Amino acid sequence: MNEPAITTEKSESAGVFSARPVNPNGRDRDSLVETEPTGPPKTVIREYFESAVVTVIMALFGMTFIVQAVKVPTGSMQNTITVGDHLLVNKFVFAPGPRFPFLPQREIKRGDIIVFKYPGNPFDPERDKQEDNIPYKVNYVKRVIGLPGDTVEVKGLRVFINGQPLPEHVIVARNINDKAPLEIIEDTPRKGDEPYDVYYFERTVNAARTGQETGSSPDFHFAVNGKPAKVPANSYFVMGDDRDNSLDGRAWGFVPRDLIIGRAMFVYWSYDETQSFNPLSFDFFTNTRWRRTGTMVR
Repeated sequence: MNEPAITTEKSESAGVFSARPVNPNGRDRDSLVETEPTGPPKTVIREYFESAVVTVIMALFGMTFIVQAVKVPTGSMQNTITVGDHLLVNKFVFAPGPRFPFLPQREIKRGDIIVFKYPGNPFDPERDKQEDNIPYKVNYVKRVIGLPGDTVEVKGLRVFINGQPLPEHVIVARNINDKAPLEIIEDTPRKGDEPYDVYYFERTVNAARTGQETGSSPDFHFAVNGKPAKVPANSYFVMGDDRDNSLDGRAWGFVPRDLIIGRAMFVYWSYDETQSFNPLSFDFFTNTRWRRTGTMVR
């Protein structure tokens, strides 16, 4: 094994000798260490550009696989979700594929509020040609009522799953206008097994209490008044919480699993759309529903 030669040098300042290794080829070992070449310094513009690119990539990844922002334009989920609410949707919780115990994933449950692509209405194809109702493009928000294999039927104020009444907290309400939350007329105490609220108009409640026909909408073709419907495999039956003002599974059928985007999590901003908006004024602050901003969706 070759060892580096040792040479002695005399320090002119101190008058002493010191020893240090010398390369056999006559060069100092220290001179063999190559320094990594440094390029031109980054400009401020380049640094900002690289940060922006990384931010955009992370945002696109998050919007593709984790969360998505959606706006609620209609009142079919009043008063659980109001017109003008802007929601964050958890896309990861219902992501297809294998489930891992250490990840926050699970199957869709009855009572979940989901966001999905509108599957289309085979009974009213003309309405599906409207810009705000294009199948497979427009996002809908509804509550899951029937799971795959369930038999669902709606009779008056009650929903039956496999012949058993589904516990729901019924609230009597009045519609003010299409953009405003419902006005509560009667709210009885909630029972322990009623996990969420549903809203019916006063005429529907009075008809049901007196044993009269509630007069379900002629648009309804599934699971209403003596026409039970069985939910197909890999599909779900959904309804809006504003039961007298929701074109949902009763009108167009079932939601295939592959059209479901995710679960509605919380309201990150809510704007009162009954008021006009002037970008040159303080309308953003005065018309924002600050009490709803940040609330969880249940």
